[in-house]
Amino acid sequence: MMVARALRPPSTLLLLLLLCVLLALLSPTRAIYCDEDDCYDLLGVSQTANASEIKKAYYKLSLKYHPDKNPDPESRKLFVKVANAYEILKDEATREQYDYAIAHPEEVFYNAARYYHAYYGHKTDPRLVLVGLLFVVSAFQYLNQWSRYNQAISMVKKTPAYKNRLRALELERSGGVVNKKKNNKQMDKKVEEELSNELELQIHGSEKPSVWKLIGVQILLLPYTLGKISFWRLCWFWRYQIKKAPYSWNDACYLTQTSLKLPIDAWWNIDETVKNNLVHKHLWKKDNMERYQAEIRKESKRRR
Repeated sequence: MMVARALRPPSTLLLLLLLCVLLALLSPTRAIYCDEDDCYDLLGVSQTANASEIKKAYYKLSLKYHPDKNPDPESRKLFVKVANAYEILKDEATREQYDYAIAHPEEVFYNAARYYHAYYGHKTDPRLVLVGLLFVVSAFQYLNQWSRYNQAISMVKKTPAYKNRLRALELERSGGVVNKKKNNKQMDKKVEEELSNELELQIHGSEKPSVWKLIGVQILLLPYTLGKISFWRLCWFWRYQIKKAPYSWNDACYLTQTSLKLPIDAWWNIDETVKNNLVHKHLWKKDNMERYQAEIRKESKRRR
């Protein structure tokens, strides 16, 4: 076992690490900027030269070595080096990085990382990236919701209950008279499609997609939503804590629903008589809730 482990080839990560160390040892860090040359020497300026002097030196050399001015192949190569040196030194950020690399040649990996981040890292506005990401996520979310909704509708349309509702709607539209003669199946499908559009199918867990429920839209409307919630809480505090007003029907329903920990859809699907009975129990009060829970447990034991 130990021999087998010893004979294993080194991992890819280790090989890459060794390669980086080897490259770092073979050439100085500043070589990634202007190869083996010094950027300042290529432009013929000192390291203390200001931006105006660097620009003037570049224009002077470009007139001398530009391929349009000088057809010599070696001149073209030199012009490429001069242009690269100017691109590095004309920008304050990259010049500062280059100066740091000259002063600290031992910090190989740090200098290399700064260089590649500056030249190959994305320079897009992070805000635009965030907006684009939200748009892509919202698009996938919308398509996924439509797929789930269509799949659920397709399954519901195969059930006998749906076909019975469709048949009842057809009888209602025809005044109770059904045409027994079917000309062709295409017409039947067309009539079925028209009738199915009139049936509102509400499927829990696969509701019809809405733009307002997309994560991107909700994030964009977050300030409005937070403001609305804050205003609602302020009105609630003023009405029921300061003025001691009795709860309105809707607010009493909200308190009852939250006390029972029911989803909003489940609450509104409860029979109106049962709903009225629950609201009048004032279950948002601790004693009433404990009494109600004791009644439920007693009823459950009796049914057993």
